[in-house]
Amino acid sequence: MRAFSSDRFVLPLPVGHPFPMAKYRLLHAAVAATLPDIRIHEAPPASDGELALAHEPAWITAVTEGTTSAAQQREIGFPWSQAMVERARRSVGATIAAARAALFDGDGVAANLAGGTHHAYAHKGSGYCVFNDVAVAARLMQAEWHRARRGGLRVLVVDLDVHQGNGSAAIFADDPTVFTLSLHGAKNFPLRKEASDLDVELPDGCADAEYLAALDAALDETWRRLGAPPGLAFYLAGADPHENDRLGRLQLSAEGLAERDRRVFAALAARRVPVAVTMAGGYGRDIAVTVEIQRRTLEHALGAQRAWAGESPA
Repeated sequence: MRAFSSDRFVLPLPVGHPFPMAKYRLLHAAVAATLPDIRIHEAPPASDGELALAHEPAWITAVTEGTTSAAQQREIGFPWSQAMVERARRSVGATIAAARAALFDGDGVAANLAGGTHHAYAHKGSGYCVFNDVAVAARLMQAEWHRARRGGLRVLVVDLDVHQGNGSAAIFADDPTVFTLSLHGAKNFPLRKEASDLDVELPDGCADAEYLAALDAALDETWRRLGAPPGLAFYLAGADPHENDRLGRLQLSAEGLAERDRRVFAALAARRVPVAVTMAGGYGRDIAVTVEIQRRTLEHALGAQRAWAGESPA
């Protein structure tokens, strides 16, 4: 299985900043040490043209040229720097590369070792998200599919970060070619939610059994509404529903999250839907716990990719 990494492009942050930048380097190292059948490649940067498939040119220019306002930087949560711009481009590029590998190269399953920047809107960033990697990659895959096949590509976004994918929902609003599913904390960020195609709001303290039942029901409803399977899926496999997470407010165990991943991959595999996986959020009180949750997600992704390719499990 192929995975794409942008961890070499470090976003410089002030001392004491709450964003766990180190988790990407640690996840890369953990995958390399324990999952040798995942081949890690450096992510390419997304171009201005690719970003413009989902973002307004004025926002791309403001980010690239460093003219974002103090208020815009506060909403993102990151100070502007040229390194931040490069990191944001690479994070989007990793999801593009994973989607292309899954869809066009026949891999079936591929991953971004970061990504899932679902709070970014077409015209602004928000919540640690500068550009929306899934939105850009979905639009680009639709364009490339049309060019190659002269047909439309329907896309499914399965967003299981603990925070609602408000930016993605806004970008894909009223678009019948992209179905957005979001399971998230009802009282968590963002305060103002957007309307996904299917939103499932979960109460504070939601634990494994309740969460998995809600997931099963949501997936069943998704397949019912879609009718035929989509041509491509994006899975935002956030670690932040975990009970250890500083920002999560839910109470899923590590095993509950692993079962979540198994069910998502099984549902997609049963319908032969290729999938690009992104790591999305994870803000564990112990960063090692977050890294292990996301490493296990990638382990399940590897199993799904082997099954796609007709290989026996390791």
